[in-house]
Amino acid sequence: MSQTSALPPLDEHGHLRQGDDWSVEVARLLAARDGIELRPEHWELIDFVRSYHADYHTAPGMRLLVAAVKRRLSPDKASSRYLYRLFPDSPARQLACYAGLPKPVSCI
Repeated sequence: MSQTSALPPLDEHGHLRQGDDWSVEVARLLAARDGIELRPEHWELIDFVRSYHADYHTAPGMRLLVAAVKRRLSPDKASSRYLYRLFPDSPARQLACYAGLPKPVSCI
């Protein structure tokens, strides 16, 4: 998929309709749509959320995200401030979107 490629079908929230359509390139396109260039610190969290989803079959809302990041990654990264710096609109929602997951239930 090139930068000019169209995205796969999205739902009303801008998330992939089919999780199987996810790829690194699709994640980059979704982020670019929001004005975000994905760097290693973004990818660490995207990979983490994909792993969380594989374990629990749900995308974590903000409170669960912060707690899980603290437990599995690092207390330094387990703050709203850190997450909003990387994903300024809504960390839990944007992470789920870029990870090819449905919108977390607890996100508005």
